[in-house]
Amino acid sequence: MDLSVTIVTYREKDLLRKCLQSVFGSQTLFKFEVLISDCDSQDGSVEMVRSEFLQAKVLDNQKNLGFSKGNNVAIRQASGRLVLLLNADTEVKPDTFDRSIKYMDAHPEVGAMGCKVILPDGRLDPSARRKFPNPVNTFLRLFGLRKFSDYNITGPIDQEMEVDAIMGAYFLIRKSVIDQIGLLDEEFFMYGEDLDWCWRIKEAGHKVMYYPKAEVTHYKYGASKTIPFLTIKRAHMAMKIFYRKHYAPKNIWLFNQFVYLGITLRMYLVLIVNIFRKKKTVH
Repeated sequence: MDLSVTIVTYREKDLLRKCLQSVFGSQTLFKFEVLISDCDSQDGSVEMVRSEFLQAKVLDNQKNLGFSKGNNVAIRQASGRLVLLLNADTEVKPDTFDRSIKYMDAHPEVGAMGCKVILPDGRLDPSARRKFPNPVNTFLRLFGLRKFSDYNITGPIDQEMEVDAIMGAYFLIRKSVIDQIGLLDEEFFMYGEDLDWCWRIKEAGHKVMYYPKAEVTHYKYGASKTIPFLTIKRAHMAMKIFYRKHYAPKNIWLFNQFVYLGITLRMYLVLIVNIFRKKKTVH
């Protein structure tokens, strides 16, 4: 098996159907399997997949495991030499898998690859190519100085480049690398797990690449829209976990407490803003 596609789904049946239609419409001679890890959707997602997409394997978890644990359930059963984390709120182009697999085969030094992730309005999803968050670029973003922050990489969207991090919506990784660095960290329930995995991939000596010749459309926040306030809490908890794992040991205790306080204040600020917003936002 060349590719194992793992899709974690939670109450997004219609988006999942579109995603799977695009997945099984892929034009490639490479062999791939699809594993759906359902986190207690209770919206007919499991029944829909079993009746309309007989090629897919459904893992009915019967409870909401979160993104990391939900993917790990599927990864443990994956038989592909490459594993692709794919969001249910995405649609792949007919040649996306073919281009991605050929790229990985031609570049053995690459441990993981992300593609061009396009939002419905035609813009590049800024999370498709990132630097690691750190106290400086996070501070600048927090206080509305995004143009001075280097967290999101700018420039031509068709330029292939090595990056610190790609996003979990389309995250292609070698199974051999997973065997080396381990599965997703299940302490991250939602958000942050892709950054953590990229950190560990690079720490193990592999490259993380942004490859724009492969493309997906990302409808974004497919599952998050159903629980906006809980999602906001989880997103900020992910920030704390990532900082604690990778930065806190390098800094003094007092500085770390200021960072944790800043993350907490930011969370409450976003919660307050959402009270007055008709269209809710996670960040």
